[in-house]
Amino acid sequence: MPSARRDRPASPKPRRRRGLAICLLLAILHTWPLALHPSRSSRNDNADTQLNEWIMAWVAHQLPRDPLHLFEANIFHPAHDALAFSEPLIVPALVGAPLAWAGASPVLVYNIVLILGFALTAFAVCVLVAEWTGSLPAGLAAGSVFAFNAHTLERLPHIQGIHIYTLPVALLAIDRLVARATWRSAAMLAAAMVAAAYTSGYLVVFATVMAAIAVLVRAREWRPQARRFLLHLAAAGLVSAIAMLPVYLPYARVARDQHMVRTLDAVQDYSATPAGYLATEARLHFSAWSRRFFQDPVNSFFPGFAIIALAGIGIVLAWRRRPAPGDPLRARVLMLIAIGLAGFILSLGTATPVYSWLFHVFPPMQGLRAAARFGNLFLLAVAVLGGLGLAQALPPEGGSREIRARGFRFQAEGGWLALALVIVVNAEALRAPFTYQPFAGIPAIYTLLRDEPGPVVVAEQPFFPRWAIFENGPYVLASTAHWRPLMNGYSGYTPATYQHYADAFWYFPEDWAIKAMKDAGVTHVVVHPKLFARDHQDPLPAIARRADFELMAIGDEGIRLYRLKR
Repeated sequence: MPSARRDRPASPKPRRRRGLAICLLLAILHTWPLALHPSRSSRNDNADTQLNEWIMAWVAHQLPRDPLHLFEANIFHPAHDALAFSEPLIVPALVGAPLAWAGASPVLVYNIVLILGFALTAFAVCVLVAEWTGSLPAGLAAGSVFAFNAHTLERLPHIQGIHIYTLPVALLAIDRLVARATWRSAAMLAAAMVAAAYTSGYLVVFATVMAAIAVLVRAREWRPQARRFLLHLAAAGLVSAIAMLPVYLPYARVARDQHMVRTLDAVQDYSATPAGYLATEARLHFSAWSRRFFQDPVNSFFPGFAIIALAGIGIVLAWRRRPAPGDPLRARVLMLIAIGLAGFILSLGTATPVYSWLFHVFPPMQGLRAAARFGNLFLLAVAVLGGLGLAQALPPEGGSREIRARGFRFQAEGGWLALALVIVVNAEALRAPFTYQPFAGIPAIYTLLRDEPGPVVVAEQPFFPRWAIFENGPYVLASTAHWRPLMNGYSGYTPATYQHYADAFWYFPEDWAIKAMKDAGVTHVVVHPKLFARDHQDPLPAIARRADFELMAIGDEGIRLYRLKR
């Protein structure tokens, strides 16, 4: 006679832990061979990677010391709120903060957080689909598609494009709120929205658009409890708005005082095209047929044939089956179709009037440049629809289908089919192995700036003009060794003060360029002789003739650190 313990439903916790472990292994696979040498491998061939490594390191450095001045970052001195020139990345930074506080390099922290971001994004969708269907394999398939796809695997230099788990969490919270308005579901929605805002301005806009669509499409379900639903929704919105203020205010100041507002013309340059939804650099598809559609990594959104087929199955079966009273399957499918369609249309930017209209009626849109990234909503919708399709297509266990509210049910007859489909969706997206750039560490000469007494303001030479500002990426990363005010900078926005200084500093070591540096308060100059390519000029002889440059040290690659005397 079976024991009572054997008759009880399995706890969901071991299944979820197993799902998280699988998602982590998939993240390691899709970023391979990054996990072999995370402290020595990097994507520092891209200045965006160096910027994001610096942002995460700055947040980990500044939060315990002076959180009220978190956005007064050290680059682009003397511009204010320099952190607000790009994404805040506070949530990813907190994920990696224990490593940073233990002395790990910004590159090691970035790589570990990158892998964890992929895994958490896949797991969030896995939990969402598993809760809706009771199928862990369906959740793994959907999570794989949303985390590892043509778009995200092009964005290894953009940690904010990988830590997008707040979108499925917000979707799950909205669904719970519609089904039964509780303070717990409202708190979950508020937490997801706040986490999105503390990660990326794009994410909170995407989540807001997604939430609005979900509320409109699911109106028939919440209308009978409209007063209760709207009260909880309003409370979630109010709490979110208050909690976002510490992040919102610096961006508002920068928009007002430094005119950091995107124009529709700029959006047009970073929009997707319909052809981009056939573009992927996945090894399986790129050489066979997709190469002709691939033009720009920003414009790459092909989700894979398998998930498209599964999404179609999910839509068809949702309409063919006779729903039980209160069954939300059709409503969820309609919601996902609307979200996916909105993501596709908005990703096209100004190619349709929808983006222009939303740009004017929803002010946060005016802070976005890359409209193409709305394609994340399309990918989320397709991934979840595919998970619903797989769950419905799996053969029932014992001749009948049973979906339990708690835990996940792995169906024996469909186990091999589910495993095969999880493998297929990952194989379709696979781009690994990637090529990484060796990272030998930040030159030790920069630690002298950290230990230098008195006020220090650093300028690195050559000081690049706006059109080559990405060349400042290594300078920005190197500043994590000293955190002194740095005249150089690189970010998503370049303040007018930088161009003002660059107009003079670029002509270093001319006398008037050095005078401009002194007038700006520069106390120390780091010179990279090998980077002075213009006119094959060697600045060192001219510096050697000057009495106001005191050589402090010579480092790797001939880098020289000088103390600039008044």
